[in-house]
Amino acid sequence: MPKILVVDDEAANRITLERILKREGWVVAQAPDGRQGLELLRSEGADVVLTDLKMPGMSGLELLRASKAVAPDVEVIVMTAYGTVETAVEAMKEGAYDYVTKPLRRMELVSSMRKALEKRGLILENRRLREQLAVEGRRGEIIGSSHAMRELMEELDLVAPSDASVLLVGESGTGKSMLARALHERSQRRSGRLVTVNCAAIPENLLESELFGHEQGAFTGAVGRKEGRFDLAQGGTLFLDEVTEMPSSLQVKLLRVLQDGEYERVGGTRTLRSDARVVAASNRDIEAEVEARSFREDLYYRLNVIQLKVPPLRERPEDISRLATHFLGFYADKNRKSIKAISSEALDALCSYRWPGNVRELENALERAVVLCRGDIIELDQLPPPVRRHRGGRQILSFAVGTPLKQVERRMIEETLRHTSGDKSLTASLLGITARTIYRREAEWKDEGLLPEDPSPEAG
Repeated sequence: MPKILVVDDEAANRITLERILKREGWVVAQAPDGRQGLELLRSEGADVVLTDLKMPGMSGLELLRASKAVAPDVEVIVMTAYGTVETAVEAMKEGAYDYVTKPLRRMELVSSMRKALEKRGLILENRRLREQLAVEGRRGEIIGSSHAMRELMEELDLVAPSDASVLLVGESGTGKSMLARALHERSQRRSGRLVTVNCAAIPENLLESELFGHEQGAFTGAVGRKEGRFDLAQGGTLFLDEVTEMPSSLQVKLLRVLQDGEYERVGGTRTLRSDARVVAASNRDIEAEVEARSFREDLYYRLNVIQLKVPPLRERPEDISRLATHFLGFYADKNRKSIKAISSEALDALCSYRWPGNVRELENALERAVVLCRGDIIELDQLPPPVRRHRGGRQILSFAVGTPLKQVERRMIEETLRHTSGDKSLTASLLGITARTIYRREAEWKDEGLLPEDPSPEAG
């Protein structure tokens, strides 16, 4: 339970305040002066300190400064008479969360206390997440605890120790390059290099030289021998990003390396051996590319020995808060800002948004918010406009006590289907079940004459 430390030299005031605060369900400790209050804070801790400003001995302002030195994250609310508001303003500059004026009004006091406790809770939750993320970072973990990501990482752990080619598929911005690094770091080749080639970023006439290298005089400007990426990745991993952008002439040569482990440098005659594991990625429907004959079928099968599908962020909303906390910490450190947490309104908007740009878009949103943040909490108005518009977008369902579980399950599935415009795979992911379960339930409802209406986008 939240703990409030009340410091006031008047016993009657302390008793009244304790009664008000305990009525809200909070634990209350008392101290008759600043020095005893500071000792209680040291020995027992507190979430919020509520202190009078005018006290004999240690004043409320001195207690504020000492409290922040002892427990920097504790929130302090000061009480002041109307004639000393200037002192209260000074206290705010020293780090007080808020001030309330005497005679105290119960609703004003409780409202200020709730906001201070919410801020305190956000900071503590942010710290807990940062500690977890720090541990995950030391282990080289991909950030994500959703069911979809746990399944993906379990499969990755099985695949990583082998030398089999791996094809990573998924939408742009889902983190395929990070998975390629995780594959390399968990493989038997981690002592070698991870060499990355973005096939879409290198001009077609230079890509062959980048991959296989060239000999002196092979073409105009080739003033000396150059090693290619296959040379650099010997004993390690070669990551071919956006592999579907590779021209057909190079697809043949890549196929030869995968089949026979052999290649020649541009302008060279000596056959070289490759000892690089190939991991490829594409954000396109690679099977459709094969069907359209823009990507070789035999190369596809060579690359697709193991396929890992990276889920889009909208299919793992449980991971949004963890990712947001990670990016907040990274960009706050980078911009030398002491931002401690994300407000509940902002977090609600982040978790409600569909993130068409996936993790990359979320990262950009948090970098923007950090740059625009003036205080120590990320607020809703610092998020990009498309994200802000999704504030409160999550629908809340309520059920009467005693509602049969069968009815609760049916209502939950129906409303989630409406929210996802009938996407059963996404609905199953959000509810933590399989799509087969939804089909089975719908069959049961049909037999009982209870088949739900067709979901529509307007119903969400």
